[in-house]
Amino acid sequence: MGELARPEPSRLYRWIVLLFISLAMGGNYYIYDSINPLERIFIDKLGYSATGFGWLNASYSVAAVLTLLIGGIIIDRIGTKKALTFFAVLCLLGAALTAARGHIGLMIAGRTVLGLGAETMIVAVTVALAKWFKGKELSFAFGINLTVARLASVAADNSPTWANRAFYPQGPSGEPSWQNPLLIAVGAGVLAVFCALIYWILETRAEGRYELGKGGAVDKIEFGNMFRIQFRQRFRIRGLAFKQALVQIGVAFWQCTVQIWRAVVEFLRFNRSYWYVVALCFTFYSAIFPFRTFAIDLFTNKILTAHAGVAASEAIKQAGFCNSLLPFSAMIATPLFGLMVDRIGKRALFMMLGSVLLMPVYLMMAYLSAAKTVTFAIPWFSAWHFTLEHVTLPVLLLVTMSMMGIAFSLIPAIMWPSVAYVVDQSRLGTAYALMTMIQQIGFFMLNLLIGRANDYSHAGLDNAGGYALGMWIFSILGFVGLTFAILLRIWGGGCRRRLRPQSVQRKDFEAASDGVSGRKR
Repeated sequence: MGELARPEPSRLYRWIVLLFISLAMGGNYYIYDSINPLERIFIDKLGYSATGFGWLNASYSVAAVLTLLIGGIIIDRIGTKKALTFFAVLCLLGAALTAARGHIGLMIAGRTVLGLGAETMIVAVTVALAKWFKGKELSFAFGINLTVARLASVAADNSPTWANRAFYPQGPSGEPSWQNPLLIAVGAGVLAVFCALIYWILETRAEGRYELGKGGAVDKIEFGNMFRIQFRQRFRIRGLAFKQALVQIGVAFWQCTVQIWRAVVEFLRFNRSYWYVVALCFTFYSAIFPFRTFAIDLFTNKILTAHAGVAASEAIKQAGFCNSLLPFSAMIATPLFGLMVDRIGKRALFMMLGSVLLMPVYLMMAYLSAAKTVTFAIPWFSAWHFTLEHVTLPVLLLVTMSMMGIAFSLIPAIMWPSVAYVVDQSRLGTAYALMTMIQQIGFFMLNLLIGRANDYSHAGLDNAGGYALGMWIFSILGFVGLTFAILLRIWGGGCRRRLRPQSVQRKDFEAASDGVSGRKR
């Protein structure tokens, strides 16, 4: 008699799983964004330059590129529960190294370790969601998971408000602490490891009782198979004479070079529309996330310059709140824009609109005054209890961040699923992995470039105009992004007759939407 089929896990069990892996990813996101409010404290207390601060996130991006090469393979080899726990431990280690001492080399090492753990942990969470929710409420589960993660980003940006005592342990007029806020990030890492361990227990228990799905494809670029056969067949030098061994090594090196070239050619075979989407991805995200790295320092000094009576502790609260508007707006508006575009179409046109919104934002921040303010009350969590917080914010920053929030919600909702319309389904994994890798290269370049620009212009409280050079760089990226969006619309319009039937496109779109993962989407 054949073995009886095991039942699927109950809905309650699946939602408990979702809760813990979402909290684990929330800890991941909090650690990444925990340094955003600390730039000026690092510069004033630890003697960092803006370029040095930029290296903290640039080093993360270097590690993220390595993740795309090996992360998916590791997850496939050791399984989801072990991978999620292992990479959560790496996130905790990265947070601990960053908080241990104020030495910039150790902090960069910590952020690099975080990049190795965090991005691969996100991929592991994606695989876990596919395993537990594929064919059921997968899209909704992805949405809940991303909402929790972005709430963690909002919490990190607003940490000067709800954790003000950590930033200013001696009171608002006292010396700020660079380490206490990072210790909160270590706590977030502990939470991530704890939740990952709970997930390990839940999956182990379910494997013996329930029928679980298989994880979907992850974003990875596999080079291992490229070399394995060549080295097994060619790189055998034991027992050979010295000259024969050199010849064998040369042959193996040549074969590997040929395989790398073939891989490059394979990448370049994507059509022009795909490369326009990739170029828009590079310019758009390079103008968003590196900006968030330096935004709180910019906002703080804009507020202090316009309002001489405002304390630095209050200014950093306002700046953190303004910076948090970006992930908060995306958390709400991105799914709504996605639904809108599904019904209306006109993807390239909406990407053009998002690029147009982004272009003037940075120059407005650079040259307009933050003197006009507005005060409103919002429910808030402060001093470990809920209260009604009265927030005074510059109108300039509210307007500009609202414009950026619309663009940040609109373009990603269109751009990532659009790849499924211009790339064959069999190559979607490679297309997304390559696109994400190029995106991370943009983060690396712009974090260093903007830091260098701020140092060159001596940007700071005594020279608020020094931020203008960096803002011009971001604005130019917006203009270049608009150019690629226009080219995509022109080229896409000329290629409509070659597109696949709508039913096939729709299937690919859904498959791509379910498989998209990563912090920056």
